[in-house]
Amino acid sequence: MTSAVTDPTRESVAASLEQDHVESHLHPEPTYDVAAHPKPTGREEIWRFTPLKRLRGLLDGVPSDGHLDVKEELPAGVTVTPISTDQAKALGVTPAFDRLGALAVENAGGALLVDIPADAELDGPVRVQLHGDSVDTVVWGHVVVRVGSHARAIVLVEHTGSTTYDAFTSVLVGDGANVDLVHVNDWADDAVHAEQINIRVGRDATLRHFEFTLGGDLVRTSTNVDYAGPGGSAELFGLYFADAGQHFEHRLFVDHNAPRTKSNVVYKGALQGQDAHTVWIGNVLIRKVAEGIETYEENRNLVLTDGCQADSVPNLEIETGEIEGAGHASAVGRFDDEQLFYLRSRGIAESEARKLVVRGFFDDLIRRVTVPELAEKLSGQVEEELKRHVLAGLD
Repeated sequence: MTSAVTDPTRESVAASLEQDHVESHLHPEPTYDVAAHPKPTGREEIWRFTPLKRLRGLLDGVPSDGHLDVKEELPAGVTVTPISTDQAKALGVTPAFDRLGALAVENAGGALLVDIPADAELDGPVRVQLHGDSVDTVVWGHVVVRVGSHARAIVLVEHTGSTTYDAFTSVLVGDGANVDLVHVNDWADDAVHAEQINIRVGRDATLRHFEFTLGGDLVRTSTNVDYAGPGGSAELFGLYFADAGQHFEHRLFVDHNAPRTKSNVVYKGALQGQDAHTVWIGNVLIRKVAEGIETYEENRNLVLTDGCQADSVPNLEIETGEIEGAGHASAVGRFDDEQLFYLRSRGIAESEARKLVVRGFFDDLIRRVTVPELAEKLSGQVEEELKRHVLAGLD
């Protein structure tokens, strides 16, 4: 005779998610119901930084049969299969926080499931390459990444080409798993990309999410993390480099809904050229049940020329005082005069000194990437940004 064994801690986490929901003051109630997410005016808190007209009608939600070209490189044991929208919803990740997320799910016509089995030790990264051929083609996307318990994996998602793309990505990290998830947004300069990435971190699991935005006319991503049990850890790293006229917006929300969980957010950006605009919003909610948690969020922006604008807004919502630590830092500034003086005093030309400062600014993030060829590629792309644009005029 056997009896079911319940986990009271896991039950309390479920209660905090379902029965005693604490709504963030900075986020609407998550739901897949498009009608519950009315078309924004631009005055709402989650939309006030976004140039809505540049979304090219995505907020209207007109269905489309457009698609991106998909290429996959899958280590042994990993599968990619289509599933229905209902099957994707039933997997249990938090629903959409905004209209774009809900529209992506409604219009995608199903989802692509990337499935990594439990206890897997992959012999290479999972690679999914998504490429668009025309900015006139509207594409709706829905992707689910499921990582089994105690698996160890690297998942790399690369975006290239031209498109008008709205996607919803669900990520389920099983108990005890260790995952590096990398998103590279290397679009052509005319692309529009909106995406919501909702991640649930299992008990005692470790997630590192990297986001690199280096191309596109407008890129707006929203990454949201919560926990399926205590002991989970989430680190969110980002790098972005905006040129003239580009709008890059990264929104982060970490919901500490379980005790003894950890989060660390570090995003760094550089801007150059007239009307380059970046937005970083970092929100952390610490619920009453989330005792013993640790969290920190940091955003740094390096303004390289006149005519740029960087908005940086960190927020903490704390419902309990029984925590290990919580804090944030945010900065927008120009070159460090002391660093430049030091380099120039050693005979280094001003243009090269500025490039060295930018390389050093991004280097600690790039070095964290566990795919060597990707780290090398990112370093090269940062170098090309510095050569091709405004700083080159200082040579």
